Amino acid sequence: MSEPRTVITFGTFDVFHVGHLRVIQRAAELGDRLVVGVSADALNLRKKGREPVFSEAERLAIVAALKPVDGVFLEESLELKRDYILEHGAAVLVMGDDWAGRFDEFGDICEVVYLPRTPAISTTALIEKISAGS
Repeated sequence: MSEPRTVITFGTFDVFHVGHLRVIQRAAELGDRLVVGVSADALNLRKKGREPVFSEAERLAIVAALKPVDGVFLEESLELKRDYILEHGAAVLVMGDDWAGRFDEFGDICEVVYLPRTPAISTTALIEKISAGS
């Protein structure tokens, strides 16, 4: 019996929306097992210049509860992606196409797939819309 094909993806998954769900569902279809790295609060602050609306513990719990997800872990640094891929034995790395080309360097250890984002849905836009009260 062969090893299950593990897929890994990463994200902040703040203010969880249908775009997040679709990327997780599509990533899961590329293998037998899906593990998801959820950005730590500190990483999000460094990356986006703001704290997430939901804490890392809340975001980990939300993603872990999704049917297609087999495991979650805290992503503490963008520089550790290679280590995370190796640690979880991932055969496939899935990222949104807004990152196209940025992770091609990992093609030596796994397949790299960039999925199209769900049009007109973004956490930043949702937060701005909520903040504006519209």
